[in-house]
Amino acid sequence: MRKLVFLFAVLLFTNNINSQELNCLVNINYDQVPGSNLQVFKTLETALTEFINQTKWTNRVVQAEERVDCAMNIIITSRNDNTFTATLQVQSTRPVYGSSYLTPVLNIRDNDFSFKYNEFDPLLFNKNSFDSNLVSTIVFYVYTILGVDADTFAKYGGQAELEEAQNVMLQAQQSGISSWQNVVGKQNRFLLIDNLLAPKLKVYRDVLYDYHIKGLDNFATNKEFAKQTIEDSVLKVENIFNKTVGNYLIRLFFDAKADEIVNIYADGPRTRNAINLVESLKKISPNNISKWRDIE
Repeated sequence: MRKLVFLFAVLLFTNNINSQELNCLVNINYDQVPGSNLQVFKTLETALTEFINQTKWTNRVVQAEERVDCAMNIIITSRNDNTFTATLQVQSTRPVYGSSYLTPVLNIRDNDFSFKYNEFDPLLFNKNSFDSNLVSTIVFYVYTILGVDADTFAKYGGQAELEEAQNVMLQAQQSGISSWQNVVGKQNRFLLIDNLLAPKLKVYRDVLYDYHIKGLDNFATNKEFAKQTIEDSVLKVENIFNKTVGNYLIRLFFDAKADEIVNIYADGPRTRNAINLVESLKKISPNNISKWRDIE
């Protein structure tokens, strides 16, 4: 009987582990912060790692190998007692079918991240209120990671998660913190989720699906077809050019995909719209023009 109880407990524990959605590496860099009491950063790093990876964020059944690989790198730039100013780098990847390759999906740098934290403060999230800019920001990006990742596997598959991120933003607006506000010309958390859910910009999410499912996932079996599909998808990004202030979604796409696109098109076979592709890339992502020269 004891053996059966023990076996049931092990199975229950295993299922609980497998039900979590994220495999997130959290790193806190505090090199810019002077002082002797630096243990608080290690404590926070551990707390965030456990909070992100041990929380059940959706109702989906997720196996261990299906967890989304991601990373959050917090660079502390200043500290005043329990108040911290930082930048936050958020990255996520997705496996490509038929290969060991992990394709970058998100690569976001948030330069406006400030929060209060006392060592051993519990990290508690209430979806119906704003209690902590630290927790709200982390949860916002958790749901953004999950939503965008799901969009690469099923068309608009991340709708529920992106709406959860939107709800975090709406609750956080009561704080008055600028990153959550609708500020014209500012690429912040408000603009990110607003653009991802905007009906007029839905083509961006179409691109995510086609690029990954129809393109990358066919690369191992039909390279020529995959490259043509990826090319067609990238050309669609131009459809949102000039439709958003600052073209945030275009930046979002190429911050993650620029190097990968160069690697894909740096050698043959040539695709039918190769010339148009390069001209479009130069137009919509001029910051990467030195990279685009490698595929001319």
